[in-house]
Amino acid sequence: MLKTLAAIMAACLSGGALGGSSGGASWPADTLPWRGLPGGDGIQVADVAGSLTAGGPYQAFVRFPAGRNNPPHTHGSDLPTVVLAGVFYAEAGGKRTLYPAGSYYLLPAEWPHASGCLPGADCLLFQFQRDRFDLKPLR
Repeated sequence: MLKTLAAIMAACLSGGALGGSSGGASWPADTLPWRGLPGGDGIQVADVAGSLTAGGPYQAFVRFPAGRNNPPHTHGSDLPTVVLAGVFYAEAGGKRTLYPAGSYYLLPAEWPHASGCLPGADCLLFQFQRDRFDLKPLR
């Protein structure tokens, strides 16, 4: 499983997930450009390709505070995610699935769900999309 996660990360960081250049990239952890996500209640983002908030394809690390929950919502395009730290969850149809560090999940476009980070430790995620990121709250 860790080999699979490493391959996914390598493809993303080399530009493969976005069809980008072969120029490579390097982001040691202490150089990641962290910023607060506007309206994100403590969620932080470090874009490593494109921009999660500017539209278009992106690759980004996302840090959720421990105990932070997102109410029911959908995304306009598939959202592949690797969980690097903490325990993240997605909940749909009354079923909650836990994703501890080392997990991978793919949320399909327009899939109604709630999500969040369990209490105890912040969650660190790596996400990428070929299209733009969006979060559409359900009413």
